[in-house]
Amino acid sequence: MKFRSTTFSASLAALCFSLGTPAVAQHTAHPHGTPARLGKVHFPVECNAEAQQAFNTAIAYYHSFAWQHIREPLEQVLKADPSCGMAHWARALASLDNPFTWPGGISPAALAQGNEVLEGARRTGLKSQREHDYVEALGAFFRDHDKLDHRTRAKALETAMEQVMNKYPQDTEAGTLYALVLSANFNPADKKYTNQLKAASILEPIFKQQPEHPGAAHYLIHTYDYPPIAKHGLAAAKRYDQIAPDAPHALHMPSHIFTRVGAWKESVQSNRASAQAGTDKTFDKWHAYDYMVYAHLQQGEDSAARKVVAEAMGNPARVDHFATAYAYAAMPARLAIERGDWKAAAQLGVVPADGFPWAKYPQAEALNAFARGMGAAISGDPVAARVEVERLEKLRDVTASRKLSYWVEEIEVQLGVVRGLALCTDGKRTACLDTLRAAADREDASEKHVVTPGRLIPAREVLAYATLEGGDAAAALKAFESVLEREPNRLGAYAGAAQAAERMGDRSKAAEYTGRVREITQSADTPIADIAQAKRLLGK
Repeated sequence: MKFRSTTFSASLAALCFSLGTPAVAQHTAHPHGTPARLGKVHFPVECNAEAQQAFNTAIAYYHSFAWQHIREPLEQVLKADPSCGMAHWARALASLDNPFTWPGGISPAALAQGNEVLEGARRTGLKSQREHDYVEALGAFFRDHDKLDHRTRAKALETAMEQVMNKYPQDTEAGTLYALVLSANFNPADKKYTNQLKAASILEPIFKQQPEHPGAAHYLIHTYDYPPIAKHGLAAAKRYDQIAPDAPHALHMPSHIFTRVGAWKESVQSNRASAQAGTDKTFDKWHAYDYMVYAHLQQGEDSAARKVVAEAMGNPARVDHFATAYAYAAMPARLAIERGDWKAAAQLGVVPADGFPWAKYPQAEALNAFARGMGAAISGDPVAARVEVERLEKLRDVTASRKLSYWVEEIEVQLGVVRGLALCTDGKRTACLDTLRAAADREDASEKHVVTPGRLIPAREVLAYATLEGGDAAAALKAFESVLEREPNRLGAYAGAAQAAERMGDRSKAAEYTGRVREITQSADTPIADIAQAKRLLGK
C-alpha cells in the first residue's frame, strides 16, 4: 500500500512551618565525598537536631524521587534519635514510588508491608498531634488495600493530606505533599485540568517563598505537563536542575515541559545530563534515553538518536522498572515509525526475547506489537498486521485484569490504528478512515503518560496521512494542525501539513509549515525525506 510519498510519520526566602529549626540545605554525603546538592528542605519533626538534619536530607531525596538514597539518612535519623518515629513514616511514603505511575508503580510488597511500617512509627514514637496526623493520613492509603481498589485509597490519601494541610496552614511540606497527590490523582479525561490547576495554586506560592525547594519545582513541572498549560511550567523547568543538580531525576524533569512546548535542543541537553548522572541501578537513565531519542528524531538527528539507542540496548544492566521496560520497547520502534521505515517496524524483534521480565509490563510490550502491526499493514501485509492485533488483544486483557485502566485505553487506541491500516491495505478506505478517526478521537480524550515523551505516533497523525493519501488535502491539513496544537514542533505533523497545503494550492501555509520543518531540522545529521521535501517546496 502506498501510504505517502515521503516518510509517513517523520515526522520561599524560606517561609516555612517552623518548630524552632531554620530551613537548611541538604548535605548528605555525595559519592565524591562532597555534600550532595539537593535543594533546601525543612520538614520539622520532634526529634533532636542531628536527627532533624538527616530527616531533611531524606525528604529532599524523596522530593526528587531518589528513593534508593533515602535508606541511609533515615538510618542516621534513628541512630541519632531512636525515638524518632517519623523516620518510619518517611520509609512508608517512599515505598510508594512515583505517584504519577500509580497504581502500576507500587509493588505488592510495599502495600503488604505499609501498615506494619506505619505501626513501627507509632511504636517508635510520635511526639505531636501533627506527627500522628501525618501517619494516619498515609495510613488511609494502606488501610484495607486488599479490599478497596486503588482509586478509592488514593482519593482517601488525597482527602487526608488536604486535612493535614488545612489543619497546619503554615506547614508548607503538608501543602507540597497534598499538591503532589492531588495532581497525581488527575482524571485523564478532564480537559479543564481541575486537579492540576488546584495543585498549581498551592505550589506556586510555596515556590515563590522557597525558590530552592526541590519538591515545589518538581511537582509544578508534573502539574503543568499538559499541552494547554505547559508554558506555565517553564519557570520551574528552568530552575529545577539548578536546585538539585545531584539528583538525576531533577536533571531530567525539565524536559517534560521542554517536550510539551517543542523545545527539542533543551530536551536533549536535559536528558543527556540525566543519563550521564544516572546509574545502572535506577530507571532514570533509560527514562532519559527515551526522551532524548524522541527529541533527536524531531530535529532530524537520526544518527544521534541511533547512537543513544545503541548505548541503551547495549547496556547489560536490566533495571526491573516500568519506565525501563517502556523505554526498551519504545526506542527501537520510534526509530522505525518516525522515519516511515515500515519493513523495519514489521521486523522488530518480538519481546520478550532478552530475559527482561516483560510479563510484568504488558502495556510496554504492547508498543512492540503496535509498531509491528503498523509496519505490516503499511508494508502491504494485512495478515501479519492481524496477528499483531490478536497479540494486542491478549495484552489488553492482561492489562485489564491488573486494573490498569489507563493503559487499557491506550492499547484500545493502538488496536484501532492497526485495524484501520489493515482495512486500508484491503482497499476498504471508508472503513479504514472511520476506524482511524474513532481511534484518534479516543486518544485525544486522554493525555499521554509521564513515562513517555509522546506516543509512538499520534493516532490523529496517522489519520491525517491516510486522509491525505485518499485525496482530501483540506481534511488532512485540519488533522495535521490539530496534532500540532497538542504536540508543538512535531516534525512529522509539520511535514504532512506542508504537503497538504501544497496539494490544496495554499502557498502561504505551505511556506509556513515548510519553514518550520527547515527551522527545527537545522542540526539534522541525516538526509531524510521530509527535509528534502521541504527544500523542494521552498525551491518553488
